[in-house]
Amino acid sequence: MIAINSYIDHTLLKPTATKQDIFQLCEEAKKHHFYAVCINSCYVSIAKNELKTSSVKVCSVIGFPLGAMSTQSKVEEEKQAVKDGADEIDMVLNLGWLKSADFDAVWKDIEAVKIAIGDKILKVILEICYLSKAEIIKASELALLSGADFIKTSTGFGTGGATVEAVTLMKSVVGVHAKVKASGGIRDRKTALEYINLGVNRIGTSSGIEIVSSEQN
Repeated sequence: MIAINSYIDHTLLKPTATKQDIFQLCEEAKKHHFYAVCINSCYVSIAKNELKTSSVKVCSVIGFPLGAMSTQSKVEEEKQAVKDGADEIDMVLNLGWLKSADFDAVWKDIEAVKIAIGDKILKVILEICYLSKAEIIKASELALLSGADFIKTSTGFGTGGATVEAVTLMKSVVGVHAKVKASGGIRDRKTALEYINLGVNRIGTSSGIEIVSSEQN
């Protein structure tokens, strides 16, 4: 049986999330043995302290959720997140630059964060709901060439989340050279298993407890 919990980034990215919410998220992640918590960068140090005696990783989003800030802003946010204890970084790709066909700018944006991150894991969020098939392919290629460790479907704040079609397309581009994280709209065990069986390496969801609880029933 697939241990779904080991795929899950237990996620809380709401702008209204409180410190107490983060404490609870970390306790849940420890209880259910999730792979990581995924949080906004201002809470990384809190989460790191809460999880210091566990195997649960801390994942911080940067440039979230729009991806439209300057490269230097992303780099500085990432540096602080790593300093505070982040093990992994999920950065949002600059969609405007991609749609402007300024591919060098997209490349350099991702590459700058990857260089600054060192040996930490970098996931690049494509926000597939706003992209055509051709743009998903191009974004996946650029992330791969820029040194990303993962490509990720969605922020969860766009008009849609992960789709089987997009994940299949992303997998076809990166092959064995990068991993894929499916996120956005994954709320039950059946859907999570569908993506795992497609070959994704991580699931981003705020419904992790429901997913693993249904697995046990």
